[in-house]
Amino acid sequence: MEEQKKRFIAASYKLFANENGENKLIEEAPAEQPFVFISGLGVALESFEKAIVDLKTDDTFDFTIMQEEAYGPYMEERVLDLDREMFCINGHFDKENVYEGAIIPLQNEEGTRFSGRVMSIGDDKVKIDLNHPLAGKDLHFTGKIIEVRDAREEEIMQTIDHLTGKGCGCGCDSCGDDCNKDSHDSGCGCGCGHCH
Repeated sequence: MEEQKKRFIAASYKLFANENGENKLIEEAPAEQPFVFISGLGVALESFEKAIVDLKTDDTFDFTIMQEEAYGPYMEERVLDLDREMFCINGHFDKENVYEGAIIPLQNEEGTRFSGRVMSIGDDKVKIDLNHPLAGKDLHFTGKIIEVRDAREEEIMQTIDHLTGKGCGCGCDSCGDDCNKDSHDSGCGCGCGHCH
């Protein structure tokens, strides 16, 4: 069987999710700053990619991904109370990076890296939520394909470098001031990952 070609996809979209019985706008990628990814590399949420990968430039889309196909159910057991001393540097609590609502990088004993959201900070414990911010939600996307074409080899390699930690992958050369800090992406925040 022939391997499917990798596609360069740029899409503008609005993402809505039901919160307290109300359909709320969660994230937006406008046409001026579309969500850009290469298909088949695991960058986008698989169910999102499947829904748009065969569309053409200027096609519109409107679909819902149920939570089971998105980020799964919200699990209370993924909310942990960690010792406050784990967040100390040179004997001082890292209040510059660890504050309520902050997304912080963590690592387990096996060296696996992941992110958690700080829910609260107590005298002895820090409550961390390891659920994805969109866990437990059905995701409703509406949008338009801005550009779709076969990906160039250098774009594929750049994306692979980004995924393996060798570079940003979004074309901004670093994850510094030129990057989009408003992304929900818990990685470099360069706007190349968005929520999915």
